[in-house]
Amino acid sequence: MKKCILFFLFLSIFASGHCILKAQNVRTSNMPTLVIHGGAGTILKENMTPEDEQAYHSKLEEALNAGYKILNEGGTSEQAVIAAIIIMEDSPLFNAGKGAVFTNEGHNEMDASIMNGGDGSAGAIAGVKIIKNPILAAQAVKNNSTHVMMSGAGAEQFAEDQNLEVVDPTYFYTEGRKQQLEKLQKAENAKEQGSIEKWKDSKYGTVGAVALDKNGNICAATSTGGMTNKKYGRIGDSPVIGAGTFASEVCGVSATGHGEYFIRNVVAYDIAARMEYKNVSLELAAEEVIMGKLKTIGGDGGVIALDAKGNISMTFNTPGMYRGYIQKEGKPRTFIYKIEH
Repeated sequence: MKKCILFFLFLSIFASGHCILKAQNVRTSNMPTLVIHGGAGTILKENMTPEDEQAYHSKLEEALNAGYKILNEGGTSEQAVIAAIIIMEDSPLFNAGKGAVFTNEGHNEMDASIMNGGDGSAGAIAGVKIIKNPILAAQAVKNNSTHVMMSGAGAEQFAEDQNLEVVDPTYFYTEGRKQQLEKLQKAENAKEQGSIEKWKDSKYGTVGAVALDKNGNICAATSTGGMTNKKYGRIGDSPVIGAGTFASEVCGVSATGHGEYFIRNVVAYDIAARMEYKNVSLELAAEEVIMGKLKTIGGDGGVIALDAKGNISMTFNTPGMYRGYIQKEGKPRTFIYKIEH
């Protein structure tokens, strides 16, 4: 009997540890709830100074507190995700808005999207260069146009017509991002394949937020500067509804990772569809897609997801993902690396 108890105790501990390695899942019935991410990738503790860590934790907490204040005062999930993402777009720490990476031509081109799970409305913009907060332009497309996605100069003109703040492109210049571009281009020109492969060693700096408000409505939103050194007007998954962002009455999802894989596999929608049609939990649906389907074909990245009961999943197949959540008790919790309690 004693051996049996020890055996099952071992299995329990192993299973628990196995889940921690793959994802963080929070089961709760608390409302309101907000979960955010600031990008996934090869984010290793040995490459981060204590000051760097504190800066990321502080900014994630600021974003969580901004969104939760709205939720706690009876605001909507849409208002909450917008507030959280604006905090991250205005920070050079993340690859979105102010911290957007450079294209091959030396520009900053940004994408964003938002979807309201209550009514299915959605809006997205892509390839914009002068909109200070791209997420606000995506929201304006959703709320004030008959379209779902706008791009380039047309999206910028629409944003100006909506009286959104536009800035000189130099606003998005940061020296660190410029150096990233120059190092990658130098490696390409020298055909240093090992250096070029550092693509896989960089973080996917997309930011995202998913919120559940007191009325039980879910909203998801995502914003990004895309990939360093991207060419030919490349657009990733972040502005693609169903790939990088999705929300329904079942759940909301915001993704971060190698966008081409997320587009081809309609990752955000796939998680919601598995929950609806297979009747599986949010935790299992996210794990099947990110740790199973996506990883099998070489897709790097992760998602934050939230269901109608307030259950959270922060699932990723990379060494780290900037992430955090806040619930009814109002205490923000933030994380960076794979295993954190």
